[in-house]
Amino acid sequence: MLTKLFLPCINEWSKIHITEEEEIVKLLSERNLAVLKPLLSSMNATDLAKVFEAIEKDAELLILFRILPKDLAAETFVEMDTDVAHRLVNKLTDGELKAVVDELFLDDTLDLIEEMPASVVKRVLAQSDKETRNHINEFLKYPKDSAGSIMTIEFVSLRPDMTVERAFERIRSTAIDKETIYTCYVIGTTNKLLGLVTAKDLLLAKKHELIGDIMNENVIYAHTEDDRENVARTISEYGFLALPIVDREMRLVGIVTVDDAMDVLQEENTEDIAKMAAMSPTDRPYLKTGVFSLWKNRVLWLLILMLGSTFTSIILNRYEAMLSTCLVACVPMIMGTGGNSGSQASVTVIRALSLGEVEIKDLGKVVWKELRTSLLLGFTLAVACFAKLILLDGMLLGVEGYTPLVCLVVSLALLCTVIVAKLVGAVLPILAKIFHLDPAVVANPFITTIVDAVSVILFCSLSISIF
Repeated sequence: MLTKLFLPCINEWSKIHITEEEEIVKLLSERNLAVLKPLLSSMNATDLAKVFEAIEKDAELLILFRILPKDLAAETFVEMDTDVAHRLVNKLTDGELKAVVDELFLDDTLDLIEEMPASVVKRVLAQSDKETRNHINEFLKYPKDSAGSIMTIEFVSLRPDMTVERAFERIRSTAIDKETIYTCYVIGTTNKLLGLVTAKDLLLAKKHELIGDIMNENVIYAHTEDDRENVARTISEYGFLALPIVDREMRLVGIVTVDDAMDVLQEENTEDIAKMAAMSPTDRPYLKTGVFSLWKNRVLWLLILMLGSTFTSIILNRYEAMLSTCLVACVPMIMGTGGNSGSQASVTVIRALSLGEVEIKDLGKVVWKELRTSLLLGFTLAVACFAKLILLDGMLLGVEGYTPLVCLVVSLALLCTVIVAKLVGAVLPILAKIFHLDPAVVANPFITTIVDAVSVILFCSLSISIF
């Protein structure tokens, strides 16, 4: 019912959205700049970036960019897809490129340098001033996954002996070059982080009060070498707009803003999903990724998992002659249920590890919880399996061989498989964490391969011992 009500509205909105992009492309092809310029100036940078992606000709791409106001052009450039930005940079003159770089915040310039080819990087650095180049070279020294690699130096710093009135004067004089002005950081003479004040604190304080008297000294911060994912999660957990980054001497060297933290979380989640699906992660959109690249990202993991499945085949070949036909027919069900059970546990634990809900020291608690859960689940599935084999396979479908004893053996094997699978799925991610590996690497595919082999051994050994 809800779908019928909202679907027409969604379709109508899509038509309007598409029509707007098509109208811009049409105006551009007609060179109707008098109408196009005010239209583009009223748009958001994110929406403009999507318009640029719809432009196929590089010459039109350049015209569209040139008629944008300088500040909006820089914001749009940051939001552009890497391929579109690369095409545009190749068409910009050195003067135009310098104008764009001058409008970019330092962290956006660093992102540009990391994503672009060497030829483009040389042009960007050549058009940057000496101070910016020095900052870029300093930032590039930080490890790729560290907080230092994503921080920016565009923040407002205040002194504790400043009055509120003087602090406002400093904010007004420097705000245009800062990425955020809501949170201001209080530093000492050696740039040591002393505290922070928010715009709300300043607005509510009397103009003659000292910053040192109203600042919050209980500052949550991170170090330059801290993992950027942990920093991003800290920002998300506390709801910060920015997090100060300090060096080993507690000197404030930069901040990580919430927009950069969101980008990090998106990248890390995308990477984890790829690893959990047994693929090498990629930062390119799916439709813009070549077939050869997809093959390269997937083939190695598939080969490894295929070779891993060979152990299951060896085990089956060894025991097949000793098992009856009806028992062999139950092997896929045992293996499938085991793999699904292990995947459930691994995904739950991996999520808990990433959110900080579970730590390495909690291994015993995790095992105890999953053991009890697996007993309940295993018993439920075993009862359902026994009833299914007796009623559906035996009576309804008339399959021979499913005696009560056979059904009991299969059900017991299923119970044992679920217990083992849950424990393996819960323990492996934590063991990966202990050995400084990404827990996502040992997720579904690897756990399924391990559980398949173990479940077949359990099933065959139990069946042979009883019969």
